[in-house]
Amino acid sequence: MKALKFCIVDILNLRFRLIRPWKRSATYTFALLLFASISLCILSSACVKNTVSPTTTPTPQTQLANQKIKPIEISIVSFAVTRAAYTEIIPLFKEKWQREHKQEVRFRHSFAGSSTQTRAVINGLPTDVVHLALAPDVSEIQKAGLIQPGWEKKVPNNGIVTRTVGALVTRAGNPKHLRTWSDLAKPGVSVMTADPKTSGIARWNFLAFWGSVTQTGGTEAQALKFVTKVFQNVQVLAKDAREATDMFLRQNQGDVLINYETELILAAQEGLAKDAFVIIPEVNISIDNAIAVVDKYVDRRGTREVAEEFVQFLYTPEAQRAFAKVGFRPLDSAVAQEFSNKFPPVSKLFTVEAFGGWNAIHEKFFKNGGVFDQIQANLHVTRR
Repeated sequence: MKALKFCIVDILNLRFRLIRPWKRSATYTFALLLFASISLCILSSACVKNTVSPTTTPTPQTQLANQKIKPIEISIVSFAVTRAAYTEIIPLFKEKWQREHKQEVRFRHSFAGSSTQTRAVINGLPTDVVHLALAPDVSEIQKAGLIQPGWEKKVPNNGIVTRTVGALVTRAGNPKHLRTWSDLAKPGVSVMTADPKTSGIARWNFLAFWGSVTQTGGTEAQALKFVTKVFQNVQVLAKDAREATDMFLRQNQGDVLINYETELILAAQEGLAKDAFVIIPEVNISIDNAIAVVDKYVDRRGTREVAEEFVQFLYTPEAQRAFAKVGFRPLDSAVAQEFSNKFPPVSKLFTVEAFGGWNAIHEKFFKNGGVFDQIQANLHVTRR
């Protein structure tokens, strides 16, 4: 309006400057009409111009906010007994990501024996996250060039996200009177366990057998003799922890099942082990399970951010509580206190470091021609 005022004043001043010389001339009337017409035209244009609403151009932020963010998909490969935990954990994370990023996360997942999963990933199964029974399985994927070195330092607890211990489960009433690891070598006891060549839990079982001797004052020779007797009582080797459980509880094979504590807790929740007798030996091994982001695939698929946040989420109280519900012993101290009545105490708990670490363990026990293969060659156990 201020600009319009100046425009009118200028027109009027011009009018009087031009008209003054013509005041008494014959053209006075013509000049007056001419300037009146010019003023009217200019005023009309100015009014029209100022009555039009300005056009607002959307900012880039507004345009982005108005766009619908496409869903993002990630995949996880894990060992068999984690399936039930992820059934609860994945919806929790999806809700969190949606709330914080306004984006839907879709999951693809695969559950099988840890060694089987490791080979599948190395052979080309694309996945963003691996959660496996053994840290060496993750290291094998690293050696294949799919995971960057130092993966265990990128997440809390040196890459360990879940843990459990070894357990024995017998038939109702424990008719064979089995209480400790040593009872597994008794004549006439049919033992159900998985195959260390395909199953992570089977390797943990083997180390529990061996360590029950060497970690209580026994010699290597005594350990070899004991473990050989145990595998002499194994008629069929299952391919993974879940199959071993099904063979024992659904097919009624064997007198005693050796498995993860978490697998037995889960079986009880499913109503499969309600009549079984579960023993947690007081001398036991800490079964630590590792997790890592598969760098090659997340970078190729553009999923690094969501994959890394998902892995970090697994260490939160919410996720650790979900793991505890299905039998994993919590890493979070507060959550562990919540579930203290669920997990029997273990008086002597040893780790893989008692055997010199995983490299030494592999070389001694599980490489081709190692102690396990030697025992199997001598016993001719039927593999499944």
